[in-house]
Formats: sequence, C-alpha cells, structure tokens
Amino acid sequence: MDIEHSMTETKIVARKPKHYGLVADLFEYPEAGYPDRVRLIRQHLEGEYPYALEELDKYLELLPEDDPLAMQELFTRSFDVQAIATMDIGYVLFGDDYKRGEMLANLNREHLAVNNDCGTELADYLPNMLRLMDLLEDEDLLQDLAYAIIGPALLEMIGEFSPGRVEKKNEANRKQYKTLIDTPPVQERAVTMYKYALRTLYEVLKQDFSLIQSIPLARSSDFLDSVTRENVIEDNASAFS
Repeated sequence: MDIEHSMTETKIVARKPKHYGLVADLFEYPEAGYPDRVRLIRQHLEGEYPYALEELDKYLELLPEDDPLAMQELFTRSFDVQAIATMDIGYVLFGDDYKRGEMLANLNREHLAVNNDCGTELADYLPNMLRLMDLLEDEDLLQDLAYAIIGPALLEMIGEFSPGRVEKKNEANRKQYKTLIDTPPVQERAVTMYKYALRTLYEVLKQDFSLIQSIPLARSSDFLDSVTRENVIEDNASAFS
C-alpha cells in the first residue's frame, strides 16, 4: 500500500496486541448479545487501558441494554439513515476523490492476502479494517494503518458528533427529506453515544501506537459537506423537473 510515513522516526518495532478484532464488535449492528460483547471488550481493556475504559464506561452508561430496538435505531441514526457519520474510512479521509478508489484497491488486496472476509461491506469499513490489523504480519503496513489512516479518520468521525455539527446535519436532512427521523425515547446524551465508542478505540490506538492527538486534518470534502452538496443537487434537480 503506497502510504507515506508521517512519523517514520517514531516507529515501534514491538508487535502490537491482537485485540482489534474484538474491539471491532463495538461497531457492528447491535444484534442479540451485543451488550455482552461490549462487556467482554470492557473486561479485556480493564487494568491495561485506563483511558479507553473511561470512555467505554460512558458508552455502557448510555447503552439502552433492555431495549434492543432502541439500540438498533441509535446505530442506524448514527451510521446509516440520515447518519451523523460514516464508518467508511476512505470516505471520511478523501470523500469522493479518486484517492479513495486507490485506497480501496490496495485494501482489497490486503484483505484477500490474509483471508479477511469483508462480508457485504467495503474494504475500508471500520470493523473490516480493525480485523485486518489483527491479521497483518507486515509491521510497516500495520503502523501505516494506525498513523496515517485509522487514527486521523477517528478524529474526524469523533468531530462529527459535536453538537454544532449534528445540528447542521439535522438542518440539512430536514431540508432534503422534509422531516427528520425520530430518535428512540432514550436519554438525550444517548443520541450521540457512539462518540464514546469511537473515543474508546482511539484511546486504544493511542496507547498501542503512541499516537499524538492533533487537530483533525483539513479535508476538501468531509461528510457534512457531502450532505449539503447532495441537498444542492436535489434542489437543482427539483427546479428543472
């Protein structure tokens, strides 16, 4: 994969823990048994990742464990229909730019090489990339994924859950769809609870790879911009129909 090292001088030789496939379960659609899988992740992090554990406990506090439908609606509202963010990492970083296509082609090759089944999702889908990390033997590529791709993307995604950006997306969706999908009857803070799941993962990455948190990289096309642009296209189409 042709990814330029931005932190070559800080490379760490030691093999990183193989627990990213486990953490990936945080970002799967919450079917039956999802809360138990989250608690398993908590058990794994306890004692070794105090900052990640702090974020995960916030997530568990807001997770409506006794209401499976509410859990699923919160996932859908966060990442699917009228979504707050997307878990397609290449899109987070590059939008519709051709660089995402190059990244997908390279990732597809790496998934195939280690027999990592991506299911119905694309190669840059966050859980697929996390499982790939556990299967890679190429240390340089592993660190490229952490430093140059997943780490920066997580900062972008976490930023999408800020109140101001959520409200702007809601306004854009109201304009496009004339209505906003109702959120389930949960605590107000639970509507953006996935920011704590994303922060959990970022804290694990930060500890494993000595990541230095920074301001999210400037992008020419981020998720909010794409929502607004789609609305403009919709308006233009309506004007000529």
